Amino acid sequence: MKAAALSAVAPDPAWRELRERVRRFLDDERASGAFTPGIDGWLTGWSEEFSRSLAAQGWVGMTIPRQYGGHGRSHFERFVVTEELLVAGAPVAAHWIADRQVAPSLVNFGTEEQKKDLLPAIAAARCTFAIGMSEPDAGSDLASVRTRATASDGGWRINGTKVWMSGAHHADKVLVLVRTSGTPADRHQGLSQIIVDLDAPGVSVLPIESLDGAHHFNEVVFTDCEVPSTNLLGEEGRGWQQVTAELGYERSGPERFLSAALVVRLLIAHVADGGIDADPTIGRFLARLHGLHQMSLSVAAALDRGDKADVAAATVKMLGTTTEGDLVEVADYLIGSLQGPLREAVAQATVQRPGFTLRGGTNEVLAGVVARGLGLR
Repeated sequence: MKAAALSAVAPDPAWRELRERVRRFLDDERASGAFTPGIDGWLTGWSEEFSRSLAAQGWVGMTIPRQYGGHGRSHFERFVVTEELLVAGAPVAAHWIADRQVAPSLVNFGTEEQKKDLLPAIAAARCTFAIGMSEPDAGSDLASVRTRATASDGGWRINGTKVWMSGAHHADKVLVLVRTSGTPADRHQGLSQIIVDLDAPGVSVLPIESLDGAHHFNEVVFTDCEVPSTNLLGEEGRGWQQVTAELGYERSGPERFLSAALVVRLLIAHVADGGIDADPTIGRFLARLHGLHQMSLSVAAALDRGDKADVAAATVKMLGTTTEGDLVEVADYLIGSLQGPLREAVAQATVQRPGFTLRGGTNEVLAGVVARGLGLR
């Protein structure tokens, strides 16, 4: 891992001003009833209306270059906005995947036509995406791709199945990882990324329900789905390299340790007003969250420089999701029989907790990624 990828980042005074603007906006939106704070809002809170209101403020597509309809701002500024949205428990799922990882992939690998067509729509929160990586029976072994795209007349014919696709029942498009040559035994070779319309013929979206009966994840089946050749993202056969770069954006953000931030806010408020006793464990968790904030911010710095940050991002994801899961368990113990909004938030977080360490690659797999990156295995 490059030392620079986790180096300290000095705060910019302009970030504080941006934070205050975002906080005032969120306070006004919450007061008007535009949203009710929730847990895991970047997965469970799908509101295209709210995402478009953020886009009107210039807070979607922040790092997309201006010539493609974005705002040309830094990864640091996007980081500030992201943290405030998560801490507020805002419903940001509608634009999250498109903004977080599809847009950077388009900027880095897309054709000029793809950039001009898709990036302005993403920045306006009018084009939503899902990501098609995981497959049945593959666990977190991302390289064992069996979904295949075969060259057809003027395009590609896709057959296969993807699972755990967040928001695919709402989204407009999916960026899917497919095998365009070779066999699954070839692992990282012969993989490509293709953009597919989710309402295209041959695409079936099937719900995967959570423990509480909620529907956020999906299984998506492709059966002789025809897409034009212009939907190929980047180079044929370079899909693994592209996905690896994409994972730096997916795994490193503050959503990897702030999915249950509402629990922290309410817990501190109850300690402050005497509703529950102060406990040193809370302070220890706040210290861990601060450390994760600094680590995640340093990855944003690496991305801003254009450095490779996949190992550092895996570190943030592994440590961050472990911390937020532990936090939910401790909060449940500390509040005892207390009822009200904090109990409801803890209950929501308990249901979502299994997903914290699974999505974006299981922590067991990421431990291996980090170990190899550090030269330990």
